[in-house]
Amino acid sequence: MNSQLLNSATWQHGEVRLVCVERWHETHDVISYRFQAEQPVKFQFKPGQFITLLLDINGERVGRSYTISSSPSRPYSIVLTIKTISDGLVSNYLADHLQVGHRILATGPDGVFNLVDIETEKYLFLSAGSGITPMYSMCRWLEDTQKGSDIAFLHSAKSPRDLIFHADLKQFDNVNEHFNLAYSLEEGELQDGTAVVEGRFSVEWLANQVADYQSRTIFVCGPAPYMQAVKSALIEAGFDMERYYQESFGGEPTSTVNQAAEQEAKPFMLHISDKKVDLSAEQSLLEGIEKLGLPIIAACRAGVCGACKCKVVKGEVESSSQMALTPEEIEQGFVLACSTQLRSDALVEL
Repeated sequence: MNSQLLNSATWQHGEVRLVCVERWHETHDVISYRFQAEQPVKFQFKPGQFITLLLDINGERVGRSYTISSSPSRPYSIVLTIKTISDGLVSNYLADHLQVGHRILATGPDGVFNLVDIETEKYLFLSAGSGITPMYSMCRWLEDTQKGSDIAFLHSAKSPRDLIFHADLKQFDNVNEHFNLAYSLEEGELQDGTAVVEGRFSVEWLANQVADYQSRTIFVCGPAPYMQAVKSALIEAGFDMERYYQESFGGEPTSTVNQAAEQEAKPFMLHISDKKVDLSAEQSLLEGIEKLGLPIIAACRAGVCGACKCKVVKGEVESSSQMALTPEEIEQGFVLACSTQLRSDALVEL
């Protein structure tokens, strides 16, 4: 078995069947799942990327994207760390049903929020809640491959019992003199010497903990309100937003469509293979693809995860998000179906 692992193929992208080999609670409502491939592979991905789980729940195919919390420097398994949300269909399904030995289908990895596509020398990680997962993968990668990396890590949580990965992060803080760990907690405190401030994120707290934050590259991940607050505060503080990167999952796209105008506007024709459907200028490609009953995974439906990527072969479109696409993919005509509308009749390939 050892020789089989050492000589196993490298998985870089595509569908893979995973076997759950371990699961454990990080906190009272956060569970980590460790997977190996059904056929031994070495997992190659960029620290910060995600995979999309493809599940059958109550007779329906459901896809959800989750950041890989482990590091590609430890390539024989991958770990997903998932917060159980009260009304979360997939997170509750996994918590209740996914046990050691169970198999699951996944696709990926995807995402441009990573340490390969974004290069820098001085890191500032800002996260809240389960948004810590890509930051932990990045930290583990840096600690495994580039000892002594200059990292400032500021995480926000409700209380000490909600801190994810604290033991490992504290170890990084202890052994790397250039690693600076601090928390903002809404309530409670820690007894191990870690810097803690009561309350939520503020630029004043940031400047107090990381005096040179203006010269760093900032990576941000967390709930939408947290992300909005951080971004607004940094803009107001005069931070160079060319060095600001964020990642977020969840949330339904909102629409302010004038329905009367939509009804009057002439629809465009979407062609996919031998099928076609009319779409208004306000409807997304994803809506058309789903109307046609064609297979597509739409994990976030907010232009973030990249699972609904497709290629526009002919016609004009307008996209509100290209977050999960590389410059090469954009040049080749790839778009995110959930965030793209027709501006003419179009031919699309899935």
